Amino acid sequence: MAMELRHLRHFVAVAEEGHITRAAERLGIQQPPLSQRIKAIETELDVQLFRRKARGVELTEAGRVFLDRARATLAQYDGAFEATRSAARGEQGRLCVGIMPTAPFHPFVPFAIRAFRAAFPLVSLTLDECLRKEALERLRNNQMDVAFLRAPLAEPQSLVVNPLLVEPMVVALPSDHVLAQRDRGDGAISLKDLAGETFIIYARQLGPAFYEATMAACLKAGFSPRLGQEAPRITSALSLVAVGLGISLVPACMQRMTMDGIAYRRLKGASQPKAVLNLTSRRGEPSPVVRNFVSLVRRAAQNFRRDPEKGGTIRRSG
Repeated sequence: MAMELRHLRHFVAVAEEGHITRAAERLGIQQPPLSQRIKAIETELDVQLFRRKARGVELTEAGRVFLDRARATLAQYDGAFEATRSAARGEQGRLCVGIMPTAPFHPFVPFAIRAFRAAFPLVSLTLDECLRKEALERLRNNQMDVAFLRAPLAEPQSLVVNPLLVEPMVVALPSDHVLAQRDRGDGAISLKDLAGETFIIYARQLGPAFYEATMAACLKAGFSPRLGQEAPRITSALSLVAVGLGISLVPACMQRMTMDGIAYRRLKGASQPKAVLNLTSRRGEPSPVVRNFVSLVRRAAQNFRRDPEKGGTIRRSG
């Protein structure tokens, strides 16, 4: 007889019950076939595993050794089986998430990451800060699984863009700027008031979303912005604003970044620009871990839109 895992389960049941009839009832099989299987195991091993008694059976010394090994074998198999099924459900595995430099300042992003870690604690999560161009390249080359990006994409055939949240853009001014000192009403500034200012712009090739939003909003307000120095990152743009080299339009979430020499003011009027936060992934992504992440983040965004203060309650689906 070639020993199988089910034979080990039969042996363990008899050892734990100390009685073949009770073990057969536990296993849902007949007593005679179970007795035959135990005898076949002893024959294959060429050892006696049980001593037969009037009211049942008890393990021999060899039987106790075999019981320990049988339990370990079954536990290893059951663990491998469950781990495989867990991985197929996306409950285990690896996930690399790209994050643009501005994304962590939005309260939703850390909220969504924490929610995913709570729902899928066995997934190994890596967060990589990167710019748009690098993120797109790594997504295409399977070096990154998903990315929080701002910019619209020109290649929908290979990538899926999930719009999550829209937030207003605000103006970052040198703190000694006359408009920063204005103390009227709620302090909001009309975009037309910025027509004579020098705009610190986010480099177009690195951040087309912010560049295009700034240009479109200014043109809608009736003027073409005077462009100053380009900045590789929004944090760099804010540093240039702080030393008085110009002003910059940034997502409202950047107000969470306090910096000496900078004042933020809301914009008012119909030409107020917006910043969109997207979650980007590969089209036809086979990984269940990625599918779980995308699904949870999309549901989290819906809850966040309903209740930005609390973010809602996120639970695993399924």
